[in-house]
Amino acid sequence: MSASAVHSLWTTAATAADPITKIDAPKFEYGQMSPTLIVVGAAIVGILVEAFVPRRARYHAQMFVSVVALAAAFAAVVALAADGYGTTKARIAAMGAIAVDGPALFLQGTILLAALVGLFTFAERRLDPAAHGNRVDSFAAQAASVPGSDSEKAAVKAGFTTTEVFPLLLFAVAGMLVFPAANDLLTLFVALEVFSLPLYLLCALARRKRLMSQEAAVKYFLLGAFASAFTLFGIALLYGYAGSVSYARIAQVVDGSAIDITPALADTMGNDALLLVGAGLLVMGLLFKVGAVPFHMWTPDVYQGAPTPVTGFMAAATKVAAFGALLRILYVVLPGLRWDWRPVMWGVAIVTMLGGAIVAITQTDIKRLLAYSSIAHAGFILAGVIATTPDGVSSVLFYLAAYSFVTIGAFAVVTLVRDAGGEATHLSEWAGLGRRSPLVAAVFAVFLLAFAGIPLTSGFAGKFAVFKAAAEGGAAPLVVVGVISSAIAAFFYIRVIVLMFFSEPRPEGPTVAVPSPLTVTAIGVGVAVTLVLGVAPQYFLDLAGQAGVFVR
Repeated sequence: MSASAVHSLWTTAATAADPITKIDAPKFEYGQMSPTLIVVGAAIVGILVEAFVPRRARYHAQMFVSVVALAAAFAAVVALAADGYGTTKARIAAMGAIAVDGPALFLQGTILLAALVGLFTFAERRLDPAAHGNRVDSFAAQAASVPGSDSEKAAVKAGFTTTEVFPLLLFAVAGMLVFPAANDLLTLFVALEVFSLPLYLLCALARRKRLMSQEAAVKYFLLGAFASAFTLFGIALLYGYAGSVSYARIAQVVDGSAIDITPALADTMGNDALLLVGAGLLVMGLLFKVGAVPFHMWTPDVYQGAPTPVTGFMAAATKVAAFGALLRILYVVLPGLRWDWRPVMWGVAIVTMLGGAIVAITQTDIKRLLAYSSIAHAGFILAGVIATTPDGVSSVLFYLAAYSFVTIGAFAVVTLVRDAGGEATHLSEWAGLGRRSPLVAAVFAVFLLAFAGIPLTSGFAGKFAVFKAAAEGGAAPLVVVGVISSAIAAFFYIRVIVLMFFSEPRPEGPTVAVPSPLTVTAIGVGVAVTLVLGVAPQYFLDLAGQAGVFVR
């Protein structure tokens, strides 16, 4: 039989079985998607800048594009919130792929502000001594050259800088904006990859300690790839269970309120193993991103090896995005499974709080100490997630906003303390810093007190909100564990403060570099937010409370 005959048979059969109807054009709400679109557009412009702008002018061009984009995207988020999209007009956009609601807008605003402050630390060029008459930043002169090779030396001598970090930052931010707002599992996965891949690259670009930086990036990439695979497998199983990747549809099938059930769907709905294993794998991928025990092993190595500006940005923004996505999965997709996931989350929260606090005591490197501290904070935030009440959501939103600025500020201070080999991150080198540079030590002490949750800092307001929500949500034993963990954590924060102010400075100790206005701004914003949210948190708690309702 000829090919044309087969083709005519096939078309006839298709027409007979199902007359082909017109395919509808996709509807896309550009206004409601504007924050993400602005950042993606700027990232693409950043790539064009790398291609067409002369090397001399690239740094300033990239800086201009990035700052304008992040500020414009934040303005777009504020405009959407002011227009009521966070409350009364909350809706599903982009053909069911993206939710535009209170939690999404609040988290997007937090991510954009954190990225803007983080961007200033990326752009800092006054901390290292000038190399061959050129100012240098924290990033490798030429990322592709082998550490210590002649090509690297030539690149340093020629004054090259890796300005690609700015578009990479923007692509990461774009993925993070979509991640907590995703309303179907495929969008969630695409957003996860879009923000993870630039971070893997950024971790490998340190100017000093290149090999350590590359090792950190490889560890992060391999473990991240595993976590992504688990997430994708979980998505496949949930799709097999519910016959859909849409959050609302899966939620209906899980709690039994779905109406149009086909025989095939009735078959898979009876198979709880698909649901439980799928949900477990999906949540596991998100717990990896927030750095919860036992999925935390990448955190200390990556935080220590990555360039410090990248560590600060990653520690703040990734946590905000990942907790946003986790909240939406647990509260929108799996509320019908609450009795199954709550006990597991209890266990994860307890080992995360205690594990992060206890292991941090043994650390001798300031960046590793902050990494374990961030693991303990993930446990505190999980206590709010477990509350499963509107207060739980709003307390988590407030904690994430408060925590992100403290973190970026703390890592910005770490970039200032330097010796001949770059940043001095060993704790012994911080001894007596309060006598040598009282202002820097005092600022770092403020951040450490906020991490410890001392009253009149944002850390206290955040912890109080999360623990109160957990206690009211029936998780009082978890609050007790949280308070004990906070007490353990306070020990090592106070230890660093004592070391800075009450130890003798070493004669060959590090110096404190004088930063440009960029890093001063980043640290200043961190201190201001820490004190304002600590002294007068009510307005921001109310804001988080209004933004605490998910659209279904």
